[in-house]
Amino acid sequence: MAKSRSPLMQKVLWRLEAVGFDVFTALARAMPIEAWSGFGGALFRTLGPLTSAHRTARLSLKLALPALSGAETAAILAAQWENFGRYIAEFPVLDRLTPAGGRVDISEAGRLREIAQSGKPVVFISGHLSNMEVMSAAIVDAGIPCEVTYRAANNPYVDARMKMSRFRYGVRMFAPKGSDGARELLAGLKAGRSIAMMNDQRYDAGVAAPFFGRPVMTNPAAVRLALRFGAPIQPMSIQRLPGVRFKVITHDPIVLTPTGDKTADVEAGVAAINAFLEGRVRERPGDWWWLHRRWPREAYAEIRG
Repeated sequence: MAKSRSPLMQKVLWRLEAVGFDVFTALARAMPIEAWSGFGGALFRTLGPLTSAHRTARLSLKLALPALSGAETAAILAAQWENFGRYIAEFPVLDRLTPAGGRVDISEAGRLREIAQSGKPVVFISGHLSNMEVMSAAIVDAGIPCEVTYRAANNPYVDARMKMSRFRYGVRMFAPKGSDGARELLAGLKAGRSIAMMNDQRYDAGVAAPFFGRPVMTNPAAVRLALRFGAPIQPMSIQRLPGVRFKVITHDPIVLTPTGDKTADVEAGVAAINAFLEGRVRERPGDWWWLHRRWPREAYAEIRG
């Protein structure tokens, strides 16, 4: 049985990882953004298919879109890896991917201005589409106070650096996922701040709702919070454009109508969110991260067999 690392050794390894992150950041910020993003895309397009994650992505795509030809499947997976690699490369320069910097176009920007002027919170939802960090940049640019959820990195030193990368483009409020994050989200909504969440990953303790014709477990927090505070759900999507540019689309809000049956209301809201996200993935399948095991384990086992 392998021994666990000592606290000292773990701390040394974390420090070394943080130094690696610093070197990566320095390179990213020194290089022209188009060249650096392109390098990340090319690197992951080459190496991604050699990983176990590629098998997961291929099975996920087969579960969602079984009618695709082999060539279509290969093209989508290649586009996904390039998009993912570009996202990784772009993370240290998020402050340059903003509306003010000219790299982000916002569709229906008037809706964001209305939210900012109203002073009333909304629940923003989106998925891992293109470079999803750009959604936060658009929200910040509109002047909307917002709590942004994220999964904290295991390495606390790297996590602090990732927060700093987001801080550079204006995101100053974070609500880590988990019980602590839930309390922060509640406090934020009570104070009139909006919240932003990703809703396209499996959540085993969640609510089952259709996604590409199969029931998947989905985090219901966005719906429950929207119902509790009477806030609309504001869907957003991000599209990658040529030249390391992006289009942020503000879609029609999902308005929840309480019926008195809380369970049914939550289920209806979760189904509406999944339907929205499925529509965006169908539009641009190469922009979505198929790497996630979005469907139940038995679905992957079934399709392998």
